[in-house]
Amino acid sequence: MNPAYSVILFTTASGAGYGLLALLGLVGFNHGTVSNPVFGLVAAVIALGLITLGLLSSTFHLGRPERAWRAFSQWRSSWLSREGVVAVATYLPALVFIAAWTNILPAPGLIAPLGIATAVLCAITVSCTGKIYSTLATIRAWNNPYTVPVYLAFSLASGAGLLTGIATIFGRYQIFQPALAAVATLLVVLLKYLYWRSIDNAERTHTMAAATGLGAGVRQWEVPHTSENYIMKEMGFAVARKHALKLRNTVFLFLLLTVLALAACQITPWFSFVAAPAVLFAAVLERWLFFAEAQHVVSLFYGAEKA
Repeated sequence: MNPAYSVILFTTASGAGYGLLALLGLVGFNHGTVSNPVFGLVAAVIALGLITLGLLSSTFHLGRPERAWRAFSQWRSSWLSREGVVAVATYLPALVFIAAWTNILPAPGLIAPLGIATAVLCAITVSCTGKIYSTLATIRAWNNPYTVPVYLAFSLASGAGLLTGIATIFGRYQIFQPALAAVATLLVVLLKYLYWRSIDNAERTHTMAAATGLGAGVRQWEVPHTSENYIMKEMGFAVARKHALKLRNTVFLFLLLTVLALAACQITPWFSFVAAPAVLFAAVLERWLFFAEAQHVVSLFYGAEKA
């Protein structure tokens, strides 16, 4: 499928923001009021800024963005609608938590429960984003049990990388920060390896023969259109296998660079300024591949034998 840059920005920016915000909630739960209010406010503004940027960018690829609000009404059946509802609902406990955590609101008793609530809602929102794609049976590469775990792992890894860098700037660096980021990044490596192996080895059950019910040997006699149309441009986009392998290796290369930079934080925490951009770039490239390698079942209508 044709990767929409607005959706790539949405899933990577909001994923990193939710990961960072969830970790801030857990920090507040464990330690109470932040020791440096400026650090807390800057980290919170970055997290909420990434989340808001991502959510707004998700409307850019819509034909009628002004009607995006209607998606909230389908929460009973649509994971996209559920994601929107939970994403908006996360703002309220998050804002109150940040106010209490940074002592803008003198209510230390609210920090722990709101910190946990914020972290849980962040995880639910990212899970809903992954479920939007994993429940689409028409796209074999997305309809995969690893889709949601990959979304969650990348959110945690990118959020932890950002937290390490921000904490370094404000002198709040602690060893658990790069350690958590490294573990989350290694988890991403494992999950992406299993995901790519899964989609490469899975049997392609969507075939022209199965779609028509005419049995084996069915092939297309004539093309359905004399010129390329919208569906062919959007659903028929395909990345060459050799290019996909190079891009996969590049993703792993940047994830490895992230882990090495986080390990080097033992020497100086300023290596976190290598780790954070590296994991974010890996997330963007991985997400581009996630869309580019997906083949919609509609491609059978346009000549593909299997999907």
